[in-house]
Amino acid sequence: MKKFYEMVRDERLDFIKNAVGLSEEEKASLGAPLAFESADRMVENAVGIMSVPLGIATNFVINGVERLVPMAIEEPSVIAAASKAAKIARAKGGFTAKADRSLMIGQVQVVSVKNVAGARRKVLAKKKEILAIANAKSKSVAAIGLGAREVRDASRNRMGRMLVVELTIDAKDAMGANAVNTMCEAIAPKIAEITGGEVVLKILSNYATKRMVRCKAVFDKGELGGSKIVKRILYAYALAHSDVYRAVTHNKGVMNGIDAVALATGQDFRAIEAGAHAYAARDGTYRSLTRWWRTKEGDLAGEIELPLAVGIVGGVANVNPTAKVALKIMSVKSAQELAMAMAAAGLAQNLAAIRALSAEGIQAGHMRLHARKFGK
Repeated sequence: MKKFYEMVRDERLDFIKNAVGLSEEEKASLGAPLAFESADRMVENAVGIMSVPLGIATNFVINGVERLVPMAIEEPSVIAAASKAAKIARAKGGFTAKADRSLMIGQVQVVSVKNVAGARRKVLAKKKEILAIANAKSKSVAAIGLGAREVRDASRNRMGRMLVVELTIDAKDAMGANAVNTMCEAIAPKIAEITGGEVVLKILSNYATKRMVRCKAVFDKGELGGSKIVKRILYAYALAHSDVYRAVTHNKGVMNGIDAVALATGQDFRAIEAGAHAYAARDGTYRSLTRWWRTKEGDLAGEIELPLAVGIVGGVANVNPTAKVALKIMSVKSAQELAMAMAAAGLAQNLAAIRALSAEGIQAGHMRLHARKFGK
């Protein structure tokens, strides 16, 4: 059989159709532009559609399951590099991943509170009542926890002490932004009444630290180019861990993989980016999102950990048929499975990038594909 990259478009579409059971309508949607009527509902003042190439990364085995991974991205070499890295990982069993429950945090900011500590105690004493108000607004997700903490203003404005009331909400298979925001707005009047303060912000946090995903894999030293390349990759990682100038570019490579899958499947990649970069700086210094080390056998092992709030129901997938088909191509049955696949794409893309940088340099393969892109 031909390798996927050797096929022409019709052969690729037929392969995908047979692999995951696409209908003819779903197959056709992969080549159809988004209808302007749909775009006009999605954004204001719409005038057209901005197209982004959609490709398929191959060779991914995640927790023992083979997956085709749709990636929407305009940059050459990313899909090919991720596929190659996944093939190397495949020889050692592929990617192993875990994802937390889909717990999101919603925040209600309260200001002008005379006794913050006292107000906090009053809020927590009314926990059941507040959660009941929140849950009355949704049938699909559930508020399961409530917390409150004091925040001291560290800005130049010196606006004083604030109380932040935080809802913990199980978003299940949705990303959950709309439901979380609705719940925060619903409890705001009660929070103001209890605290005697003024409520300002009522919104989710995109720093989804209760919704973590972790993924790891082992890459054969021979497939990477030998022990010397493994050592050079570890030097590259050491710089990304220690120097913010390198860490930013290192993590850009990680997000090449994650964002491309996010865009293909209709996720909020800006929220994902913001949360990922905040997590990269969690100890006060911006560092690599991935970690790399040498195994006892001399192979290269890597892992990634980051907050990842994604969904397979609601959102863009309800409006954009291509995003809906992309989710079907991945054969994911839960938001957790999608998060794990995205983390695997990020780890694979990071490995591919630092391997190229540590060996022949990034330009050798990247610019060859870049030249093809512009017909040179």
